[in-house]
Amino acid sequence: MGRKFEVRKAAMAKTMLKKSRIYSRFGKEIYMAAKQGGANIDSNLALKHLIDKAKKAQVPTDVIKRNIQKAEKGLGEDFQPVRYEGFGPGGIGIIVDTLTDNVNRTVSEVRNCFTKIGKTLGKSGAVEHSFAHLSHISVKGMSEEEVLETLLMSDIDILDISEEDGLVEIEAAGFDLAKIIETLLEANSDVEIVDSESGWYPHNYIEITAEEKALFDKFMSLANEVEDIQEVYHNIKED
Repeated sequence: MGRKFEVRKAAMAKTMLKKSRIYSRFGKEIYMAAKQGGANIDSNLALKHLIDKAKKAQVPTDVIKRNIQKAEKGLGEDFQPVRYEGFGPGGIGIIVDTLTDNVNRTVSEVRNCFTKIGKTLGKSGAVEHSFAHLSHISVKGMSEEEVLETLLMSDIDILDISEEDGLVEIEAAGFDLAKIIETLLEANSDVEIVDSESGWYPHNYIEITAEEKALFDKFMSLANEVEDIQEVYHNIKED
């Protein structure tokens, strides 16, 4: 990505889960995309892009195929996205995005991550207002003008756009990510989505002590053991 967008991407302060969890995360997302939009990647462009991302993350082909087949056969459980919020060590904000088939189980496990470091799970909206939900997409094969015109014609608002060395960088609302990708692929089948992600970017950052950082690391260690957790976001000021 371009330098400006790399800075913004780094500033998102998103904490990726361990590599061993990536298979599960992509598996659930692929299953739901195939179930909701069909297993044909020629007609389900969201699924096609998700599969491309999974392959880049080195998710095995059999994991991808297995979850698509489950969706085709109507096997497996329905997953729903649930977001949890809370305050961590030093007053940092923490957002936990989950994809679950059992909300009671998930809320108990997420709450446990907070209570084991002496913190409590907050109410909905307690932390979210301190973050912005944004999408970042990098595109090759279309000019900045072509991308902008295509998205505006589809009534998609763009927060920022720039072009550097043939790479068009787009910043937009987080919930528009799938729509943007689908719109661009439909407009130009040769376009390449180089990178894309949506996440929660903090408006401000909080400095914490080494002791508080150790507590947060413990929180993340616990979170990494929760199968339903997809992503964890925070606003710790990194060195």
